[in-house]
Amino acid sequence: MQKTGDPTSVVCFGDSLTWGFKPGERTRYGHDQRWTRLLQRELGDAFYVLEEGVNGRTTVFEDPVRGDKNGLAHLATVRKSHMPIDILVLMLGTNDLQSRFNMSAGAIGYAVARLLDYARTPTDDPEGKAPNILLISPPPLGDFAASPLESMYCEKSVVESRKLADVYAEIAEQYGAAFLDAGSVVSVSDVDSVHWDAEMQAPFAKAVADEVRKLVTT
Repeated sequence: MQKTGDPTSVVCFGDSLTWGFKPGERTRYGHDQRWTRLLQRELGDAFYVLEEGVNGRTTVFEDPVRGDKNGLAHLATVRKSHMPIDILVLMLGTNDLQSRFNMSAGAIGYAVARLLDYARTPTDDPEGKAPNILLISPPPLGDFAASPLESMYCEKSVVESRKLADVYAEIAEQYGAAFLDAGSVVSVSDVDSVHWDAEMQAPFAKAVADEVRKLVTT
């Protein structure tokens, strides 16, 4: 998969859940806390984990309010800056659920399919090979009644978030990607109903590491 002597490169491409957003504080978890850095510890020196999380990033949609959040556009640059990429860990969709986008789980699924279709196609760049892909569905949203993010999400957001795992699993199978349901490992914080508390980071890193190791032999 990788050049002789080089570690297996793992790019974690996502939104604030990948960046390491600390609910309630609007700060970032430290290197000793966020799951992407813990993933590096789990995998060891045979792997090289790169963090590519952007707060507010969508799958493929332009954000009319915040701008510059289109994941498909970002991925094109990320693939070039980190090539060759051996494994792409992709977890997006939470921001697509925001009220202003008014997206169903099915529509978000189509958007994720576009990402996978692009990611699995080699580019014409030097070392622009197609990586193996681990697609992760974000966990369901929580109750926004007392959340500081209440104005950004609605009841439809919560309902559709519960459908994402099934939608993503089907798409992963169609596109030959590995799949992990984050909701089977972690749950969102009661603080804001979107992001993850500190105690969720380590078990999620371990679950991702287990899936990443499987991809090395495929």
